[in-house]
Amino acid sequence: MSTEAGSLADLGAAIVAAHPGADIVATVRFDELTLVVDSSRFVDVVRFLRDDPACLFINFTDLCGVDYPQRPKRFDVVLHLLSPKHNRRIRVKTMTDEVTPVPSLIDVFPAANWFERETYDLYGILFSGHPDLRRILTDYGFEGHPLRKDFPMTGFVEVRWDDQEKRVVNEPVRLTQEFRNWDFLSPWEGIEIAALPGDEKASQ
Repeated sequence: MSTEAGSLADLGAAIVAAHPGADIVATVRFDELTLVVDSSRFVDVVRFLRDDPACLFINFTDLCGVDYPQRPKRFDVVLHLLSPKHNRRIRVKTMTDEVTPVPSLIDVFPAANWFERETYDLYGILFSGHPDLRRILTDYGFEGHPLRKDFPMTGFVEVRWDDQEKRVVNEPVRLTQEFRNWDFLSPWEGIEIAALPGDEKASQ
């Protein structure tokens, strides 16, 4: 274990010890400290990370979502913080499902406002206590959440400029051809031969 990893492991152990009963899991991989926290303690732990003299993670770097649809709690909310004082970074994760909100971090970091709106917009993750939880990137009336793994790659609506009407129009997606089984040789036909061109070089 490197010196930096050992230092981060000690910090992780200290954070866990400072929150008895919080069921925090601290891990260090690739010289990066990650905390996994129950959503009910999410705000308390983040406030501790900001205010404790050994932490001082005062820089709110990023908050985003990750979708694991095979899990009962399919979403991770992932927070990244920076401590300029100690020159350290930390990652904090909490898990939730499609209907259970995660407490908003706006009272701890006002900068979380638009990040939480983006996470709601793209993943549908709810944040309780957010003063203005509405879409921020997609258009008015947009259906679904485009970064979910089960969202169709074609989307539901095509947005285009109509030169006759001189305005932007929304239309249902219409594919000009059926989906095909693509291969790397031909965009139209599946391969039917047992060997691929160039395979003979592998035996030389």
